[in-house]
Amino acid sequence: MKTFDVVALGEAMVEFNQTTAGLPGYLRGFGGDTSNSVIAAARAGARCGYLSRVGRDTFGQSLLDLWTEEGVATTAIERDAEHPTGIYFVTHGPNGHEFSYLRAGSAASRMTPAWLQNGVASELLSASKILHVSGISMAISSSSCDTVFAAIQLAREAATLVSFDANLRLKLWPLARARACITQAISMSDIFLPSMEDASILCGLNDPDQVVDWGHSLGAQIVVLKLGSEGALVSDGSRRERIASHQVQLIDATGAGDCFAGNLLARMAQGCTAFEAARYANAAAALAVQGFGAVAPLPRPDAVRALL
Repeated sequence: MKTFDVVALGEAMVEFNQTTAGLPGYLRGFGGDTSNSVIAAARAGARCGYLSRVGRDTFGQSLLDLWTEEGVATTAIERDAEHPTGIYFVTHGPNGHEFSYLRAGSAASRMTPAWLQNGVASELLSASKILHVSGISMAISSSSCDTVFAAIQLAREAATLVSFDANLRLKLWPLARARACITQAISMSDIFLPSMEDASILCGLNDPDQVVDWGHSLGAQIVVLKLGSEGALVSDGSRRERIASHQVQLIDATGAGDCFAGNLLARMAQGCTAFEAARYANAAAALAVQGFGAVAPLPRPDAVRALL
């Protein structure tokens, strides 16, 4: 019996987000793509857990406190006394937001398949309906990449669906390696959640329908292409639907795609079709971009239903 709806694996970090472009003020928050997604899923009502490693430091404890407050199970979080919790800064300018990371050698980058397969982590993964992983988790280190593949394999053996978000970050690894690892992960996944920007770089296609076809050709049963301000394109292989965007005031797009992913997976775990889940997730992401940071603006169901 599956006692969890969504578990995610990856690196969470403490965020310092610039509140006014060109000025030195920063608002402390939290980030890390899969952590953002699993918190979004928990706020949407899903039973969630997270698989990661954090430093035995103040930042690591603040993340543990955050997950506990959000109702995300932390039984599979390992503390590391020798390696720190990662942090990052978000600055804003005329070309959008930019990220600066201090994550080299972080506790999460020391994830290994042996750690994952040791008891609690593998049990939590097997007890979930959906596992969510991303390209960022694969990019932060070779051992972390191996751990993502091990998690996918464990999920498949446990009849746990696999959700994969490409989240391409070329500052973390070269394109050739990224393309090889990401396409392999897509082929092992049930649900593929690319952005149009990432997909264009990975496959060289600029037409949304062709990108969706590419995702299916690699093996993904469900492809949800995130189109930013233009909404989303959803396909289950036999049916395809364009989800229109909501016109809202953009404050900060940090974590909008993660919000989309978490809400989509929460709704699918609770029995919605991919199309129903995508409409809900699209509204949730529209609400999330109206506040600062990756976690603080993640909406609750009442707000999403009101927008819908």
